[in-house]
Amino acid sequence: MLILGRIMLGVGIGFGNQAVPLYLSEMAPTHLRGGLNMMFQLATTLGIFTANMINYGTQKLDPWGWRLSLGLAAFPALLMTVGGFLLPETPNSLMERGAKEKGRKILEKIRGTNDVDAEYEDILEASEFANSIKHPFRNIFKRRNRPQLVMSIFMPTFQILTGINSILFYAPVLFQSMGFGGEAALYSSAATGAVLASSTLISIATVDRLGRRVLLISGGIQMITCQVVVAIILGVKFGNNQELPKGFSILVVIVICLFVLAFGWSWGPLGWTIPSEIFPLETRSAGQSITVAVNLLFTFIIAQSFLSLLCGLKYGIFLFFAGWITVMTVFVYIFLPETKGIPIEEMILMWRKHWFWKKIMPPIADDEQSKDGI
Repeated sequence: MLILGRIMLGVGIGFGNQAVPLYLSEMAPTHLRGGLNMMFQLATTLGIFTANMINYGTQKLDPWGWRLSLGLAAFPALLMTVGGFLLPETPNSLMERGAKEKGRKILEKIRGTNDVDAEYEDILEASEFANSIKHPFRNIFKRRNRPQLVMSIFMPTFQILTGINSILFYAPVLFQSMGFGGEAALYSSAATGAVLASSTLISIATVDRLGRRVLLISGGIQMITCQVVVAIILGVKFGNNQELPKGFSILVVIVICLFVLAFGWSWGPLGWTIPSEIFPLETRSAGQSITVAVNLLFTFIIAQSFLSLLCGLKYGIFLFFAGWITVMTVFVYIFLPETKGIPIEEMILMWRKHWFWKKIMPPIADDEQSKDGI
């Protein structure tokens, strides 16, 4: 029953991760899209922190505390289900299904003005083209969608390869191995959860002013530094199989919190925001499905292998993740264009201006012919 319940929970989380970022991207105005989309990550981090607090409280309720801990997960699921009935459809979805007038009314309502002609025409044109696509998953592999496909695979992969999930999942084990007691380890993991939630607020406040690239690159540099510092401390002070001195244990927790802080305002929210805003309407749902599938696949792989890697590499596990963060930071610098302030239905123009992706995408004339031929 437990295994079946976890499987069903995973399916539900997959649906939520696929739908919520897309919904936020389509409903948000262009100049606020980044910050509003990151509310998804804020809610996720608050959920992680709340779960840590619940686990800390229920562990003392022997022998049924673990049942209460699992059962309380039904409450947020119920809220999400009820909310799904109350929320309106996005204008993009309505127009794609032929409800043009209703889509315009929703657009006017969420924008707070009747002057939505330009945005309405963009969505209408995108929806008409989307309706001509009979096989979105096949279409996503065409050259015009190659940049978006690459990002939908690499962004969630890199997000997990920062090592954040491993640190959050196994924080109590990690901190106990550094000399903290059981309760202290739980307190430390709760602290990292609180830092993750609060750091997302920084990203919400700055993403639409500074841009996505600045946050990703600066966050990557800070995470690399923190991972290397932790590896050095553990390698020097913890490498002879003795218990880590208390002062250094506290220092490691502080540096890990700084790492979580950097993730919380960079790769945490932006790993979801960017894939949800770069796809054209005709492949948006398929693209986000790929993003979620890749994210959950690598979450599973890292979660299953982390303890073995920790035992084998010891402090080198932090250098392992630092190496991947270096790769992803360089990747962003070279291949990811800035998406700040670009209407969601005009993202295709951004790729055509990028020094690398413009070589991959077909010429506009060929692209128009391929549209007509679909």
